[in-house]
Amino acid sequence: MREYSIGEVAREVGLAASALRFYEKEGLLPPPARRSKQRCYDDRVFGRIFVIRAAIDAGFTIGETRLFLSGFSKDTPPAARWRALASRKIVEVDALLARAQQMKSLLETSFHCGCPQLEDCERYIRAARRVRASGVKAGPGGHAGTNALDRVTSRRKFQSKTSRRLMSPVTDKPKARL
Repeated sequence: MREYSIGEVAREVGLAASALRFYEKEGLLPPPARRSKQRCYDDRVFGRIFVIRAAIDAGFTIGETRLFLSGFSKDTPPAARWRALASRKIVEVDALLARAQQMKSLLETSFHCGCPQLEDCERYIRAARRVRASGVKAGPGGHAGTNALDRVTSRRKFQSKTSRRLMSPVTDKPKARL
């Protein structure tokens, strides 16, 4: 069986040699044989590295990957290991997706405000948070997740008389200066 240096393995799998040393330190790769204090890997290391990369690409942490590789009895088939870890990971991914959807919604709807002053925006967001905290379901769109009509009404409530005169009553946007 051919032996490979750490540099040869790293090039073959597209990783840095330091990543291989890290995997070894973390218990993902078994300690290789050494020749003159240098690591010597055999062909089996490639399969192990590809399994590690597949687990990491699927979102598993180093600890979860270690559990997959060595935290089950030797009698447990790989498919059962993957299913056990995947069922837990899917719950995490669903939570991440929900959070990402909330972030997307906030980015798409909340940053279209027409507040003339930052202070107006601060007061408006604070009031909108109070409404949400009280359990009232806000509609889509607008500032901080409220609907367009609520946005206009609430913003007008907070705007000063001077800034209100500068706003168009139709569009609720600043009037063009002549």
